[in-house]
Amino acid sequence: MLEQLAKIKRQIEIVGLCAERDSHRSVADFADMYGCDELTIKRDLTELRAQGVDIHSGKGRGIYLATPLDLRQTRMMVGQYLAMTLADSAIDKATNAFVQRLRARSLALAVMLRRCIEHSRMAVIDYQKEAGEIETSRVVWPLLLFQSDGLWRLLAVNDGVIKQYHLTKVLRFEETAKRFSPVPPEEIEAMFRHSFRSWIGRESHRVRIKLSPTWVKRLKPHLLIESQIVHEDEDGSVVFETIVNCLEEIAAWIVSRGEGVTVLEPEELKRKVLDLAQGAMRNYAP
Repeated sequence: MLEQLAKIKRQIEIVGLCAERDSHRSVADFADMYGCDELTIKRDLTELRAQGVDIHSGKGRGIYLATPLDLRQTRMMVGQYLAMTLADSAIDKATNAFVQRLRARSLALAVMLRRCIEHSRMAVIDYQKEAGEIETSRVVWPLLLFQSDGLWRLLAVNDGVIKQYHLTKVLRFEETAKRFSPVPPEEIEAMFRHSFRSWIGRESHRVRIKLSPTWVKRLKPHLLIESQIVHEDEDGSVVFETIVNCLEEIAAWIVSRGEGVTVLEPEELKRKVLDLAQGAMRNYAP
């Protein structure tokens, strides 16, 4: 098992290192890098080609990608690689929290969920809601497992509505024999495209926010959301424009930033920010 994981990791690293145009690393170079013989590296290339990776070795060129990886291949390899390299790291807060809370049951839940997703099988869960209330025998159609804000979450359909569930709050999970029609991948991707932090929904709100020069310096390296457009002003401030699927979520983010983040539009977002800020102030009223 460990040997197989080491091989997958090595193969992904070979692809990653050769994705740079000026790599020019040869079979011999990689054999020396990994402390193996050249035949092992050649077998790696053969297996990678069988998986659809257009990778070759040429005299004077070294190992190279004849065709760049597409997005699907890239996502798959990055996901595999990070999962393997961060598995024992405290950096993977979501997995650590999941395992700490559920212990050995975390593995059982992860496996059962993946089986339901892969085979489009309905499941029955008991779920602890935010207020501590436990909802029993909720029928869900599991669609996707994903990480957000340091937590593993399940995207699933319940009563015809797509919702998300924290895995640490799933108290009981039972796979059924009933099947459901999967949601097209492009529809799921569209939901994530306009998700500001973790909420997955189907609303669509165009927002414009002004960031002071101080906040520009703090946030400039970060991509807050895939669809963002940033307009820079001469004074160093910027206007951040995007589409989100939940105003409550971005309102909470704005209030948590404090001074220097101003809503330009829509008016509904301004009201939500004011309501949240006033509610916070009331906590400290004499």
